[in-house]
Amino acid sequence: MTRHLDGRNAIITGANQGFGLAIARAYVKAGASILMCARDAALLERARTEVEALASGGQRVLAIPADVSQRSQVDRVASAALTEFRNVHVLVNNAGVYGPLGSIEEIDWEAWVQAIEINLFGSILMCRALLPHFKSSRYGKIVQLSGGGATNPLPRISAYAASKAAVVRFAETLAEEVRENGIDVNAIAPGALNTRLLDEVLAVGPERVGPAFYERSLKQKADGGAPLDRGANLAVFLGSAVSDGITGKLLSALWDPWETLPEHLDDLRRTDVYTLRRIVPADRGLPWDKK
Repeated sequence: MTRHLDGRNAIITGANQGFGLAIARAYVKAGASILMCARDAALLERARTEVEALASGGQRVLAIPADVSQRSQVDRVASAALTEFRNVHVLVNNAGVYGPLGSIEEIDWEAWVQAIEINLFGSILMCRALLPHFKSSRYGKIVQLSGGGATNPLPRISAYAASKAAVVRFAETLAEEVRENGIDVNAIAPGALNTRLLDEVLAVGPERVGPAFYERSLKQKADGGAPLDRGANLAVFLGSAVSDGITGKLLSALWDPWETLPEHLDDLRRTDVYTLRRIVPADRGLPWDKK
């Protein structure tokens, strides 16, 4: 991999396993120093040791256990990163959970709320903690993790779906707020990954998540799912100078030609491509909405 992140420092949340760990590996291979955070301290330290073995040339790999839904812990992570690195260039908000699985009237309400707090509030709190630094530097990269829940209904996985749609709209909104500050904010959809979230679906069975989704999950498990590296490489791209000026977009790691987007900056700036928007009848060739 080209070392597009040489000299850059990044915070990666939810970095102790699955996709977050894949992003951490990719960032270090691309030249970055990173601070990893996650809730499970023991798993986080094992992940940090693994990723540190990939570092070279003065790169640093740090780790701090933290729950991103807790403001005091988020502030501690941001303060530590700025103390250790002096400058932070990239924030990757990867920490996330599915939340309770099942119909909305039957699931544990406290667990549903907690999923929103982790997936949505956690990413917002991390942004709030780093934005003063990014603004003073006149530069910053924020990468939000979306997923299938942002663009499609996910019956019986409502906390995840609602939070991920909100994450994308927050990214679009924040991108406009900080456009003049040299800060790019984007969301990525890495594809259907074979991580612990898939295992959770398979563990509860078709009664909780519905037969159709369960069957798709079984097939995904058997087929191997989307490659982790593809999404991780998109996260590297969005954290690098190569993507400067690309902001307010939701990009699919698998389906969008993101490597070529720097060639289309004018089109990206003047249109709403790669964004969440309302579909009206005329968009589907239906004439009955005419006044």
